[in-house]
Amino acid sequence: MPKRRSEKEVPRTIAIEGPVGVGKTTLARSLAQRLSAQLVLEEVETNPFLRQFYSDPRRTAFQTQMFFLLSRYQQQLSLKQPDLFTRSTVVDYIFQKDRIFAYLTLEEAELALYDRIYGLLDPRVPRPDLVVYLQARPQVLLDRIRSRNRDWERPITLEYLERVSSAYNDYFFRYDRTPLLVINSSEIDIVEKENHLEDVISAIRRMKKGVQHYNPYSTRR
Repeated sequence: MPKRRSEKEVPRTIAIEGPVGVGKTTLARSLAQRLSAQLVLEEVETNPFLRQFYSDPRRTAFQTQMFFLLSRYQQQLSLKQPDLFTRSTVVDYIFQKDRIFAYLTLEEAELALYDRIYGLLDPRVPRPDLVVYLQARPQVLLDRIRSRNRDWERPITLEYLERVSSAYNDYFFRYDRTPLLVINSSEIDIVEKENHLEDVISAIRRMKKGVQHYNPYSTRR
C-alpha cells in the first residue's frame, strides 16, 4: 500500500497561481526556501513580445500568447522528471493560466488556432499535487505593481487588472483538477511579517482534498 502523507507534511508539487502583482513568485521563493524545495519560476521576462503587448495589446497579442504557451509547455515537461533527492517542488504558475489570458486577449480566429495547439499540449502536462490560488483586490495589485517599478509593467491599468482578476475568479470557481487552496492575500505581507508566512504554510499543511479557503482578518497587522 502507498504511504499516506501525514498532516504535517506538504504536497510533493505545489503550484502558486493568481493575477499579476498578487505575489506568486514572492510566495514561491519563500516556500521553497522554508521547505527546502526545488523552485521553478515562470520565464516571463524572456518573452520578447511582452513589453510591446502592454503598450499595444492588439498588435502583439497572438505572438505574446504563443510564446508563453510553448515556453510554459517546455518548462512544465521538465517537472515529469522530479529530482529524487528533492522533497518538494514549488512552481509559481500552472500551465492552464495560459488559456485564461488567451481568452482575454485573442480575437476569434486567433483563439481558434490557439485552442487547437493548446488541446494537443495540455494532456501531456503533469498536474501539481496542490494549487494555491492567491487573490487580491485589483487596487492592491496595482499598488504592488507600481511599488516594484518594472518599466514594462507601467502601462498596466486598473481596468486591465479588474478584467484579469475576474477571469481568474471565474476559472477557479469551476476548478476541480487538483486540491485547491484559495488565499485572500490583500492583507498578507510575507516579506515583512514572518507570522504571515507561517500561517500560509500552516494552511498548506492542513490542506487535504477539495477546495479550502484561507481569509486573514482585514484588521490584522
